[in-house]
Amino acid sequence: MRQMMEELIAELVRKDIPLEIAKRELERIYLEMVLAAHNGNQSAAARHLGMHRNTLSKKLEQHQAPVRYPAVNC
Repeated sequence: MRQMMEELIAELVRKDIPLEIAKRELERIYLEMVLAAHNGNQSAAARHLGMHRNTLSKKLEQHQAPVRYPAVNC
């Protein structure tokens, strides 16, 4: 996993992506994928992430992410 992360980070550096944008996009995509893996169930996704459901809901609002997602295999 470390090698994959290093390759992704190297690509971000090559494309001059600022750290704040990279962190924001990583969080947004990660939250979306965890939520999708739990069929849009915010309570289950929040438990998986180790946070309160209200915290997850606020993060989703910050990212302007929809509340429900189709299931995906992660």
